[in-house]
Amino acid sequence: MNLGIVILNWNGRQLLEEYLPSVVEHSTPHRIYVADNASKDNSLEWLRSNYPAVKIIEIPQNLGYAGGYNYAMEHCEEDIVCLLNNDVAVTSNWCEPVLEAFARNRSMTACQPKILSDRDKSMFEYAGASGGFLDKLGYPYCRGRIFDTVEKDQGQYDDELSIDWATGAALFIRRELFINLQGFDESFFAHQEEIDLCWRLRNQGHDIKVIPSSIVYHLGAATLAASSPRKTYLNFRNSLTTIVKNDYGNYVWLRLFLRMILDGIAGLRFLIAAQPAQLAAVLKAHFHFYNRLGASLKKREHLKALYLKPSRSREVTSIVYQYYIKGNKKFEQL
Repeated sequence: MNLGIVILNWNGRQLLEEYLPSVVEHSTPHRIYVADNASKDNSLEWLRSNYPAVKIIEIPQNLGYAGGYNYAMEHCEEDIVCLLNNDVAVTSNWCEPVLEAFARNRSMTACQPKILSDRDKSMFEYAGASGGFLDKLGYPYCRGRIFDTVEKDQGQYDDELSIDWATGAALFIRRELFINLQGFDESFFAHQEEIDLCWRLRNQGHDIKVIPSSIVYHLGAATLAASSPRKTYLNFRNSLTTIVKNDYGNYVWLRLFLRMILDGIAGLRFLIAAQPAQLAAVLKAHFHFYNRLGASLKKREHLKALYLKPSRSREVTSIVYQYYIKGNKKFEQL
């Protein structure tokens, strides 16, 4: 079983200078690719001069996170591929526990390592922590991070277990299956495409795990700041689209209606907080979601024909209720 590590880059020379050395140092003998989304900052010249052994995949235009990785996957050869953000530092022996898990568990098709913060290595990182989950309304949360509350890593989530979604910051996946599923949904452009992909995997009976014995450190928000209205727009729009495509429960339309109400409350909070750009992002997200609902419904019908009832590792009705009403801020309290 061989492994390829693909780092997507767009005008990220400074990030490559900081984070690529650890990947090169700790990933022997696995092949490392940098898939470049038509950068203009001489990233490729720097790579060729400093890391000639790294294989470059030149993407003719910026296809975003989703399209960029889809393009790169077609140019890889390995059985297992790790899609790694360019702001991730890896640790010694980070690949071996993952490859061992793939070897002993053929039903496991994707997984993630434990993600800690590169800003404070004692803390979990927002995007993925120690495995991702979804509540019944489609809200994502993690072992180690619920909404804006991030926990300190004290070994409390070091067990290997099945999860609902694996973070795109360091996503290991069987390449053949990724291609057979047509990869990420390119209409997402960026944000939540890994949740959509993992939901599709689970709907077809595949297992996704977190392997906490593999550890990486993620800077996070290196391309778009957490407070960016663009990120708010993509997250709200793509989350609703993911529900329409993948939730085949009896009450999906009621759940979607409840999500829209909660999105309206979030927009009201932005208004009260005098954040008009964030409010505009939420409104824009809903407008574009409605505008392309027909296309999403067509995808839903195609995917539903492939549906097998998936197993869920846990059921939380509403993480919003747990967090804001009951005050349960930690995963272990759910």
